[in-house]
Amino acid sequence: MSFEVDVSITRGSRRIAAGFATGPGITALFGRSGAGKTSVLDMIAGLARPDEGRIAVGGRVLFDAEAGIDLRPEVRGCGYVFQDYRLFPHMSVEGNLRYGWRMAAPDARWIAFEQVVEFLGLGGLLTARPRRLSGGEAQRVAIGRALLSGARFLLMDEPLSSLDADRREEIMRVIERIRDELALPILYVSHDRREVERLAGQIVEMD
Repeated sequence: MSFEVDVSITRGSRRIAAGFATGPGITALFGRSGAGKTSVLDMIAGLARPDEGRIAVGGRVLFDAEAGIDLRPEVRGCGYVFQDYRLFPHMSVEGNLRYGWRMAAPDARWIAFEQVVEFLGLGGLLTARPRRLSGGEAQRVAIGRALLSGARFLLMDEPLSSLDADRREEIMRVIERIRDELALPILYVSHDRREVERLAGQIVEMD
């Protein structure tokens, strides 16, 4: 599955534009803070509407300004993983995971709850609340929720930025397993060169 992106958007006094076509695996958007990387993810997710252009993932058109196509975020098949986790603090780990499951249309579910728990090593954490989790554990829960939402592709916005060295290594191994074992395409944002060179098959430089 590939990403085909050719879009632009104006935010304040800035014009952010990106154009790239990728193959399967992990593609990194690499550049300094403020280069517009997150804005590109938001346009692909449907959280921001481009001023012009086209977005397709796996040949499925998500947005086309000329054709008048603009799919709602919930039907794009996107799993968005944020750097700050965005877990629901009043829910247990299991509750957060099952929220993702409930958000998926029945015919979009491709992985079972039990499979995700085993794949991410969350079995001993299901009753815990987010405030009791380490950063690495919280990020694994966030990734699990995204998988259970029926995601056909993942957008990851600096998922390692708030983690210490040991937890960074833990989550990088998780991301590599998603790439290699689940074969989900991932668009990955970072400004860490070593990180993207390890994980990504393709790097899109943003200035």
